[in-house]
Amino acid sequence: MRPEQSAHTGGTGAVGDGKGSGQYAKGRARREEILRTALQAFADQGFRATSMREIAEAVGLSQAGLLHHFRSKDDLLAEVLRLRDSEIYAFNQRFGQETGLAALSRLVDMVELNARQAGLVQLYTVLSGESVSLDHPAQPYFTVRYAELRERVAGYLRTVRDEGRIREDVDPEQAAAAIIAVMDGLQIQWLLAPSSVDMPEVFARFLDDYLRGLA
Repeated sequence: MRPEQSAHTGGTGAVGDGKGSGQYAKGRARREEILRTALQAFADQGFRATSMREIAEAVGLSQAGLLHHFRSKDDLLAEVLRLRDSEIYAFNQRFGQETGLAALSRLVDMVELNARQAGLVQLYTVLSGESVSLDHPAQPYFTVRYAELRERVAGYLRTVRDEGRIREDVDPEQAAAAIIAVMDGLQIQWLLAPSSVDMPEVFARFLDDYLRGLA
C-alpha cells in the first residue's frame, strides 16, 4: 500500500482512528515524566553523578527503554535544559518589547518567577556550577546563555545611559555582569536558606540602590 492511501483505509494507525493519536499522547506523557524525573535528579545530584540506569528505574523503564526516548545522557540533558528555557522564553515573550528602566525592572519580576520554581532554580545553579569543569556537556549552553544575558542587560543599560539617567562613564557590560552576579549569588543563598533570604525583595533593593549609585 502506498503511504498516501493509508489515511483513507481506516486501518491500524490511520489518521483519525484515535489509536495513533492516543499512542502519541501516551508517548509524550512518558517523555515528560522522564524529563521531570531527570530534572530533579540532575538538580539533586548533579549531571555526572546521575546515571541513566537511575533515571530509568525511577520511571519504571529498562535502560534500553529509556534510550528509546533519549539517545544518550547528553541528549537528555539538552532536553532538560530546553524545558528550563521554556519558562524564560515565555517570560521574554511577554516583556521582550520593553527597554531601559522598564526592562531593568522586569529583572525583579524574573527573580520573583524563579522564587516560585525552586526545582528549576536548583537545576540551573547546580549545572551552571558544574559547567565550568573541562568538557562538561552543558558548558556551551551556559557560555552562550550568559553571553546573551549580559548583552541583553547591557542593552537596557545603554538605553538608560543614552537617556541621561546614569553617568556617561558607566560601562554597560561591566554593570550587567555585576547585576547578573548578584542574581545568581542570591539564588544560591535562597536555595540554602529560603526562609531567611527574601530573594525578590533583596534583589529589588539592590537594583534600586545600584542604579541610583550609577546616576
